[in-house]
Amino acid sequence: MTEDRMALIELAEKHADDDLLRELGQLVLQRLMDAEAEQRCGAGRHERSEDRVNQRNGYRDRTLETRLGTMELRIPKLRTGSYLPSFIEPRKASEQALVAVVQEAYVKGISTRKVDDLVQAMGMSGISKSQVSRLCEELDERVEAFLNRPLSGPWAYVWLDATYLKSRERGAVSSQAVVVAVGVSNEGRRETLGMAVGPAETEAFWTEFLRSLVRRGLTGVRLVISDAHEGLK
Repeated sequence: MTEDRMALIELAEKHADDDLLRELGQLVLQRLMDAEAEQRCGAGRHERSEDRVNQRNGYRDRTLETRLGTMELRIPKLRTGSYLPSFIEPRKASEQALVAVVQEAYVKGISTRKVDDLVQAMGMSGISKSQVSRLCEELDERVEAFLNRPLSGPWAYVWLDATYLKSRERGAVSSQAVVVAVGVSNEGRRETLGMAVGPAETEAFWTEFLRSLVRRGLTGVRLVISDAHEGLK
């Protein structure tokens, strides 16, 4: 499992789009703060409930420096008392947990267990299973939209890379191939163009992955760089 985790981290750090990772991290923290504020109030925003003990009172802006970049957070304000999320204070464990969640969401989808671990590392409480599930769905939707976005403009240089990770499907654990394409435009802009997961690095798998990039608009390729991956040769 340690080797799989290192492969996951290396793939994400080498090829992930920095803006996307920062956006995902910011989304995670914002949703967790909103969920914790709801728990402090005893009810959701604009919800009528006999269990309500407090009310929301807008937000205050706060920046947070992390390894994923500078995040612009909106910390919920309460009408009675104050609220400050625990992760605002320097806590190495909570930041490591956040980075792990964002990387895993980017590469192969996130699990509710991983978000539960993050909540505990941040010292948060009162986050329900339904709130965690909604967060996981929103993360998956953001990543899916990014990986299937139209590719515009010529991409002169394309890097192809791959690694293998353990993945659980239908109760069985198997090794899965993760392939990624990174492009550099004629203007020098670098972006992750696409990623795919499959059972093995077969010729058919690589071919379908590259054709999917073309269908999304990949043009103008002058040079492709890669290791001698099986199936790609």
